[in-house]
Amino acid sequence: MALNVQPAVQARAQDGKPIINDFTIVAATKNGTGSQTSNNVLVMSLFRMGIPVNGKNLFPSNIKGLPTWYSIRASKDGYVARPAHNDIAVVMNPETADEDIQKLPSGGVCIIPQGSTAARRDDVIFYDIPVDALVKESGVNADLRERVANMVYVGAVAYLFEIPLDVIWQVLLDNFSGKEKPAKINYDMVTRAYEWTKANITKQDPFKYEPIPGGNAGKIVITGNEAGGLGALFGGVQVVAWYPITPSTSLIDAMFENQGIRKDPETGKNTIAIMQAEDEIAAIGAIIGAGWAGARSMTSTSGPGISLMGEFAGLAYFAEIPCVVWDVTRIGPSTGLPTRTGQGDLIQLYTLSHGDTHHIVLIPSSVKEAFEFGWRAQDIAELYQTIVFVMSDLDLGMNNWMSDPFDYPDQPLNRGKTLDLESLTAFLAEKGEWYRYKDYDGDGIPYRTIPGIDHPKAAYFTRGTGHTERATYSERSEDWVANLSRIKRKINNARTELPQPVVMGDGQARVGILSYGTNDPAIIEARDYLAAQGIPTDYMRIRALPLSPDVQQFIDSHERVYLLENNFDAQMAHIIRGETDKDTRHMKALALGDSMPMTAKWIVDQITESEGK
Repeated sequence: MALNVQPAVQARAQDGKPIINDFTIVAATKNGTGSQTSNNVLVMSLFRMGIPVNGKNLFPSNIKGLPTWYSIRASKDGYVARPAHNDIAVVMNPETADEDIQKLPSGGVCIIPQGSTAARRDDVIFYDIPVDALVKESGVNADLRERVANMVYVGAVAYLFEIPLDVIWQVLLDNFSGKEKPAKINYDMVTRAYEWTKANITKQDPFKYEPIPGGNAGKIVITGNEAGGLGALFGGVQVVAWYPITPSTSLIDAMFENQGIRKDPETGKNTIAIMQAEDEIAAIGAIIGAGWAGARSMTSTSGPGISLMGEFAGLAYFAEIPCVVWDVTRIGPSTGLPTRTGQGDLIQLYTLSHGDTHHIVLIPSSVKEAFEFGWRAQDIAELYQTIVFVMSDLDLGMNNWMSDPFDYPDQPLNRGKTLDLESLTAFLAEKGEWYRYKDYDGDGIPYRTIPGIDHPKAAYFTRGTGHTERATYSERSEDWVANLSRIKRKINNARTELPQPVVMGDGQARVGILSYGTNDPAIIEARDYLAAQGIPTDYMRIRALPLSPDVQQFIDSHERVYLLENNFDAQMAHIIRGETDKDTRHMKALALGDSMPMTAKWIVDQITESEGK
């Protein structure tokens, strides 16, 4: 029997008690009408009140005027996953009004413009607000009316659910970078709607926000793309080449906006080059060239761009050139759903290029990890002299998340086995030779020089073709096998050095949950519900490929393992089963792939059904 994770409103408001800081509002609007500002004001106001909050944007991929939804979840328990349902709907788009109302739970609330012809429900509370009249009476210029109209619902929400107006004013000032004129235009509409609602609406619902003093002290709100871009800047990236694509473009935008932190303190000049290439193929070609020349380099793209980068990825792998590629994933195949999220690029990233390749892939689950992997990927690329992929997704990348402050790098840049003039001279004195692709230390990682070193033996041929350890051309089978074996050895050795899995639980549970990436918030919430139903679980979150040996140990140590993935084909399950000769029949793959962030309810329903509960 499936567990009712989030019951109807009446079940949560027993004995007339209010529901405080534990509900979700969805604003249904038209794309391009300024609703982003309104929604951001609500999210940041709740954040300033100390309430744990998360906002998720569901927006169209093509033109202005199509439906968009923004879900704002407040959770006293700190849950930030997509909820199973929304308790309150702000229905500003008549084209989706009927659908939005039908999705509300019994006892839910609908805030709707007066005069709407949408079908009503007897078990839903309706608050009719005269949006058009309030906007018209405000005297706002005609060209601004559509945008400030969304501030009407901010004012109504502020009164109905008790958000202080002074908090909203401060957030508006921040939103407009301290410019009082645009902030005041919007604030006047908020207060006009607030006062009308106060004078004309009798509150009938149990929902309210209550400030939590110090509740979010020290925390920040940031998107995953912003965090990843900042992390790369702190990691010393020097060359960035990219081609715009949803949902990755804002990662590079963040680097543009913050590149000032990398200015040379003496000259005041930037120490980073950011350029837009003519396409994704040119972008990866540029960063491979930069990596070969000794610069730390990266690009950012999404699934279609990754597909175009396949041949160049093989070059970086086989010629052993460090560079970093961020894949902010969306739904495919083909153009797919450009503004929806998923984890369907996993196998593609792990094996990208023709021939035999297995790449290093880092998988952040939070904005804090996006920042960390932003700088750590640069070290890993140079340490292993290879291309490194960071697999984020639209949910993490483009939505606002609360976070503790980031842990900044506290160690020097790790350039790996890079020989400058002094170290090359010493190396030759000790070894009597230096060959670019020879394994001197048994770890599979050769030594490299940077072009331009003033030494007669510093140069070598960079080859994407068959070659010997001396970088000379070869088509001999034994040379080919020896080279691929060495490269495979160095990548396999990374298994214990890459970010290791994170484990929650005491290790004693019969049931284990295995997953990765942004499924994490839903799993954390689901584990609490499962424990309440008598199904305690241990949980391991994978953070990198190739897999840590700890993953197999986790699978072996549990009677039943559920592998949760947000893709259609259970791609991590294929990877795990392809890399082990052990029995994994007790591991059940639960793959979603519906283009939306995972919910705790879906997880609980799947596991309780499998467990016979």
